Amino acid sequence: MKIATWNVNSVKARIGTVMDWLKEAAPDVACLQEIKTTDEGFPRMELEDLGYNIETHGQKSYNGVAILSKFPMSDVTRGLPGGDGDDQARYIETLIEADTPVRVASIYLPNGNPAPGPKYDYKLDWMDRLAAHARELLALEERLVLAGDYNVIPTEDDVHDPAVWADDALFLPTTRAKYHALLNLGLTSAYEQADGRPHQYTFWDYQGGAWPKNHGIRIDHHLLSAEAADALSGITIHKDARSMDKPSDHVPVVIELLD
Repeated sequence: MKIATWNVNSVKARIGTVMDWLKEAAPDVACLQEIKTTDEGFPRMELEDLGYNIETHGQKSYNGVAILSKFPMSDVTRGLPGGDGDDQARYIETLIEADTPVRVASIYLPNGNPAPGPKYDYKLDWMDRLAAHARELLALEERLVLAGDYNVIPTEDDVHDPAVWADDALFLPTTRAKYHALLNLGLTSAYEQADGRPHQYTFWDYQGGAWPKNHGIRIDHHLLSAEAADALSGITIHKDARSMDKPSDHVPVVIELLD
């Protein structure tokens, strides 16, 4: 099973690019972030024509997450538990009903800038909520894939120039500590297990010539339960997608799980 994560930075603005990549890469499951549309506005028909079942948790103009699957889906959760009054559409989870079922979440973790401040406080609280929910999911002892744009640069090897990002919410020590605390619950970074090379990025800003200069960061991650990690056979960063027509500033990252 191939499971992709991709922050598409507006699915309607980039529907042609998204469809072209899906046709070429043919992931079995695609976790999308920053769809930037309501559920009603999601281009469902176009993507269903490619053979996908679709679940969305949308929001007008901002945020929004979706899961596309060539398998049936059930047990859908919209919104990260524990956030009474939190109306930001940043989390959707479902059970992929393949021969070996896999529970998959599409995650758009808050950016948190400027830090310090209310947005950073929200980011840290959101990460605490994610950890609490992940602990409950791990207790199910299922294949679990928590995929998405985490807005976390895990280490200095995941950024082109650590000094440039030193004061950014994505790279602050507190942010990285909470990310590693999440891993310490019993989750495995698919990239670290299956690849691990330094300075392989998933995001290049539109500004400052970041793409041609390769001034990138790695912030799109698949975190796996032990059951999923045992089945992991590889991971690919689809860097070429950054050169497609009307690209997102993120590129898709695809893992493969064996049956």
